[in-house]
Amino acid sequence: MQVSQTNLAGELLLNLGRPGDGPLHERVKRALRSAIREGRIEVGTALPPSRQLAGDLGCSRWAVTEAYGQLVAEGYLEARSGSATRVRWSNDSGTEAERPADRHAPAARFDLAPGLPDLRAFPRRRWADAVRDQLTNAAFTEFGYPPPGGHLRLRRLLAEYLGRSRGVIATPRDVTVCASVTDGVRRMCQALLADGITAVGCEEPGWTRLREVIRATGVEPVPVRVDDGGLRVDDLTGRPGLRAVLTAPAHQFPLGAVLVPERRAALLDWARRVDGVVLEDDYDAEFRYDRRPVAAVQGMDPSRVVLFKSLSKTLSPALGIGWMVAPPRWTDQLRQIDQVATQPSTTDQLAFASLLESGAYDRHLRACRHRYRNRRDTLVRALTAQLPGASISGIAAGLHLILRLSTTVDTSAVVTAAAARSLRVADLAAYHATDDRADHGLVLGYGNLADSMVNEAVRHLREAVEESR
Repeated sequence: MQVSQTNLAGELLLNLGRPGDGPLHERVKRALRSAIREGRIEVGTALPPSRQLAGDLGCSRWAVTEAYGQLVAEGYLEARSGSATRVRWSNDSGTEAERPADRHAPAARFDLAPGLPDLRAFPRRRWADAVRDQLTNAAFTEFGYPPPGGHLRLRRLLAEYLGRSRGVIATPRDVTVCASVTDGVRRMCQALLADGITAVGCEEPGWTRLREVIRATGVEPVPVRVDDGGLRVDDLTGRPGLRAVLTAPAHQFPLGAVLVPERRAALLDWARRVDGVVLEDDYDAEFRYDRRPVAAVQGMDPSRVVLFKSLSKTLSPALGIGWMVAPPRWTDQLRQIDQVATQPSTTDQLAFASLLESGAYDRHLRACRHRYRNRRDTLVRALTAQLPGASISGIAAGLHLILRLSTTVDTSAVVTAAAARSLRVADLAAYHATDDRADHGLVLGYGNLADSMVNEAVRHLREAVEESR
């Protein structure tokens, strides 16, 4: 029996009914039995000592011990000498004396799905030291409510870092700390809606979650095709009334394209003509392996571009730290549009600020670039050797690539066959919002794949492809 130290009296309200409903020990027994049958007390939970529960209920200890004894006799409780009285009964048909097992799908042994960095490489010690240092040395005033827009120290350091590494033009006033890119896009869409903008162009194919977030705010996501040169900006001009577009110019997901220079200029020209705004998702822009990363579009016209970024691809999505860089026209709305928006804790904001200030974040990114470049090279070699009929596309950057398969292969069946081999992969078709799915292949993420497992993972993938022809 799995042991739980939950304190029943502190967590559960027992309704004993009225004095006329019978003897007190019977009312205690009925209340406990109801709580167990309704699932409010799980199997294995330790009930409080009889003296403690009697004090909490305002009754005699005898009434509680009598109720416990009757429930033991009925099979609801189990009493062992020298141990607490515990819940034995469960309405789960699988077992009588065990807690129902978690029904979450087991983690895949080989993770080739996109969206995660190398979680094994999270700098635990540096992060723990940074958090400990802030908890030890921060002024007591830092433990109040987080200031709107994020901590000033972090916003100042982010403005400096983004200017140095991404060519972003910003002051601390322009930076707003949020929980993630999706959180930032959600807030921006609410601001757009308040300004009368009811549609946002979205890359097709593109990140499904962002389309869902946009639609959930009441704004319409309008598909705009992507090719090898990035977003097809000319397609925007044929959409009357469209004044906002979401794009990832540094490294598009999932096709892995970079927005070519002439389209960058055309995109900003379009935004000026329609009095619109460009939402720039700076998706995994730090990881370019064949040359230096291209600068952010925001630096070309800070008055027309809102840039979004988070730590989900560089450190961990579990930290829940992201940021937006917006023109003054939008900054106040972004901070006021949702007064109850979740913000990262002040402690975590200051810990990240410490990593930025000390250079530890830069060193972490350099180490990641080296690791991911080598892992991508290993993956490409393995795919070329074991799946010679397939082709690989997407620039040498980021945390994913595209494996294009023969049209005789059912990609959805490959995903299913791979899952049966404890291998996670993603179907490229899943990122399309329209039925025009000329792309045929798989999206393979290598961020969270152990180096030692690359060749074995590709072997399982080859078997899944052969099975799905």
